[in-house]
Parts: sequence; C-alpha cells; structure tokens
Amino acid sequence: MGKPTDLVQGTVDLLILKTVALWPAHGWAIAQRIRQVSKNVLQVNQGALYPALHRLEQQGWIRAEWGESENNRRAKFYSLTRAGRKYLQQEEANWERLSAAIGLVLKTT
Repeated sequence: MGKPTDLVQGTVDLLILKTVALWPAHGWAIAQRIRQVSKNVLQVNQGALYPALHRLEQQGWIRAEWGESENNRRAKFYSLTRAGRKYLQQEEANWERLSAAIGLVLKTT
C-alpha cells in the first residue's frame, strides 16, 4: 500500500463538510473518519484540518460548540449549518460532474 494521499484545499473542505453532515464531531474524529472511510488512503493532517475548520466556520457552513470528547477532554464539536448543507449539495454535484469528465478523458485511447 502506498503512502496516504495529500489533499488539496477544496477537497479537504468537501470531505469535512460531508463528515460533519453525518453528526457533530471534533477535529481529531473528523480526520480519523476520513482516514477510516478511505481505507487509509486519504489523510488530513492538523496543518490542513484546523485552518479548514476555521475557514468553513467563517463562511457560515459549519458551527462549533464546546463539548466533551470520548476521552473526557474539552473539544470543539463541528456541525453543518443549513447554508453548509446547501453548499455541500452543490459541491457534491460539481465533484460528480468533474470526476465523471476526468474519467472520460482517462478512458479515451
């Protein structure tokens, strides 16, 4: 198996939004969920994760509330806002369109 893939900013945002759409989660749990679901292919490091969370919160697409993590530590839990859900739907559609087009190019001989 190769090393985990580094992700570009827009992709990180999309993965975070998709993850917190499921349930509120703190940063470490978001990164672990992405890693687990991708079978260790995608890895979001802290240097990309926390600036992205801050940026998404500033955009109004996620909100943060303090809570207690599973190991009894204080942590910010992030959840999707109504505007975030709408943005996520648009970005998922864009991603599907883009990946389908790239797939067509790659299959052309």
